Amino acid sequence: MPERDTIKAARRDKRAGKAPSTQAGEFVREEMHHIREGKHGASSTKQAIAIGLSKARRSGVALGAPPSSARSSTKRSAKSSTRAAASGRKRSAKGRSAARQRSSADRSAAADRGARTKGSQGRKAAARKAAQTRQRNRKG
Repeated sequence: MPERDTIKAARRDKRAGKAPSTQAGEFVREEMHHIREGKHGASSTKQAIAIGLSKARRSGVALGAPPSSARSSTKRSAKSSTRAAASGRKRSAKGRSAARQRSSADRSAAADRGARTKGSQGRKAAARKAAQTRQRNRKG
């Protein structure tokens, strides 16, 4: 998952009317940093570029198809990433349907049990995280 700063920078580029390849450059730049930090096993800059372009496509950057000289697996991967961006983020259907089958009292009791085992520091951290999530979802 790309960092929030990278997505913001790409959106800024899009608003400025820059080309999709420039927007994607932000994602590639992030991957270059990851390789230098040793975050993943990619060993070459070509791999970093490929990972960055894939992340850009998945984030909705309207990149064109790979050149006709590219491998069929590369074309297939690019098509898959583009499709993933179009379909949006999936929520856990199983978790939602399982929760729907339980009563309100059941869900509430489960939440109480979870809160009891957390301790004061854990509850505080969870509340802070929930507040951040609410704020992030409000901005949209």
